[in-house]
Amino acid sequence: MSPRRRGEWPATAVAAAVVTAAVVVIAAAAAADMVEERLTVGMTLLPGAVSTGAVCLDGSPPAYHLHHGSGAGARSWLLQFEGGGWCTDVPSCAERAGTRRGSTRLMTKLEVFSGILSNRPDMNPDFYNWNRVKLRYCDGGSFAGNSVFRNDTTVLYFRGQRIWDAIVTDLLQKGLAKAEKVLLSGCSAGGLATFFHCDSLKDRLGGDTTVKCLSDAGFFLDLSDISGNNIIRQFFSSLVSLQGVQKNLNQNCLNTSDYPYLYALANIITPYFILNSAYDVYQILAGIGAAVNRIPVHAAHPKLQLSKQVCLRSAMLTALKQFEDEPKVGMFVNSCFAHCQSELQDTWLAPNSPMLHNKRWLVIGILKGVLPRKLTVPILVIQLATTLSHLIRNCGFRSLGDDYTCPISKKFLLLVK
Repeated sequence: MSPRRRGEWPATAVAAAVVTAAVVVIAAAAAADMVEERLTVGMTLLPGAVSTGAVCLDGSPPAYHLHHGSGAGARSWLLQFEGGGWCTDVPSCAERAGTRRGSTRLMTKLEVFSGILSNRPDMNPDFYNWNRVKLRYCDGGSFAGNSVFRNDTTVLYFRGQRIWDAIVTDLLQKGLAKAEKVLLSGCSAGGLATFFHCDSLKDRLGGDTTVKCLSDAGFFLDLSDISGNNIIRQFFSSLVSLQGVQKNLNQNCLNTSDYPYLYALANIITPYFILNSAYDVYQILAGIGAAVNRIPVHAAHPKLQLSKQVCLRSAMLTALKQFEDEPKVGMFVNSCFAHCQSELQDTWLAPNSPMLHNKRWLVIGILKGVLPRKLTVPILVIQLATTLSHLIRNCGFRSLGDDYTCPISKKFLLLVK
């Protein structure tokens, strides 16, 4: 067996993640598809941006998909970063450049807008009539890199920062400059990008525009796996070094004595909301559980599998607790065995959304009156033991069904002791 390249997760982990995700959502997705009329939106390429160095890994131009708003939402904008992992060394980035993750030439030219991007008021009541944009992800560095790699056979462009700048520049000419409200969001690698660019977008749009940010599955923990190896830190350190990300990171964070061991969120000024699972399937399989994932599935003891999930939940809540008293921070951490919950209709809002105690649980947030009316996020209850639903109440976030903390079942506790 050939050695695994640095920057790649074990194939077993990736396969397990895909299978798990499919099992989790396939039934709900099938039902949602029956009732949802899918909106497809064409791609807008920016060939002129190539001259500024704003290009994908393979040198192709950046792209986005825009569905224009109407009525009361005509001057409101939602910018959604596409996710899709990262590449952290030359071989993996060269391979990525030959896929849709590294080239707009290989991407689908039509994208389905669902979930937070849907145009249906019954499926997306708060943002359906906003100008909604999906930014295509082709740099492998969460829209943050700014470097080029060259040797005798390969040229790779790590120009995520320039791609972001070019797309915003183009959107400013199409109405973003006159926006009253803007929500910057993203999933996974796109969720991480919202943290990178939240303040810079606010600075670029100016004081008259209200800007908020929503990171979906973008909070990645700095943890060692159960064998004691901190592969997460190694992974992201390689990403920062290869792609020249450091010069684009938050300078207040870089100037602290605790860098790089301090979560950058403490230095973000613009209000933001975190949507994350305490049982994030990606971080369980590729992070703290990486050592377990190298064990054949039939040999991994159920207690070991369950204990690493509880470990992640505990670490997630502990890490986020330091932001509880921040007046401009809100969060919703649920128990879904999932990764990303805002982009798919069945995990955003649908007639078949799972119910807890015969109620559909929604999160309503009025963040100092900035977001219109409410931000609605259904809780997808799929974990065998429903655990904590953690809401920061000082930002105005609460549950519809009164204050509630889901208990851990006795059966679950016995399994992990």
